[in-house]
Order: sequence, then C-alpha cells, then structure tokens
Amino acid sequence: MPAQLLTIEVTRLDAGRARLRLSGELDFDTAPELVAAAADLRREGYQELLFDLSAVSLCDSSGLSAFLTAHRGGTGAIRLRGVGPQLQQLLDRTGLTELLAVEGVTDVRRAG
Repeated sequence: MPAQLLTIEVTRLDAGRARLRLSGELDFDTAPELVAAAADLRREGYQELLFDLSAVSLCDSSGLSAFLTAHRGGTGAIRLRGVGPQLQQLLDRTGLTELLAVEGVTDVRRAG
C-alpha cells in the first residue's frame, strides 16, 4: 500500500497566530514539508503555531523532530491539538509533552 501524502492546510488566525491542519502521514519523507511551512509562517511574523493533528494517521521520530525545529525557530508557543494515543505516548516518553503545549486530554491528566 503506498504511503499517504501529507496535506497541510494553513489558516492565519490573527496577529501572530496561525493554525496548520495536517492530514496523512508525518514521517521522514513528509516532515520537511512541515518544517518549511512553519518556517514560512515564522518569517511572515506568526509566532504562535497550532498544529491540528486530528487527521494524522502516522507520526514517527521525523515528525517529532519537525515539531522541535518549529519550536526552536521562533519565540511563540507550539501547540498540538488532536493528538492520538500513539503520538501521545511518543510525546510522553521523549519528554516533549513538557516542552510543547499539548491541548485536550493531556491537559486534564497533567492538571490531576
């Protein structure tokens, strides 16, 4: 079965904030697309980036690296929304949950 391509839909929300809605697979082959999209938004002045991952079917270590690159590329927060159980486990095991703002169920678990 061929790999599912990554689609990135960018919405410029307001001054300094943008949402990137991802669908497909975020892996070695597609992570550079995310890095480039985030870098373009940072250059345009968008510092807070919200990654909507609800339609991502796979995220490997290259995807995690893309989130880190986006985080290091600016001064605003990187927020992850729609994180599935497998990705949540990767974020927890690597300590990235503490670095990136993960919205949703994770916030409830952390607050408790």
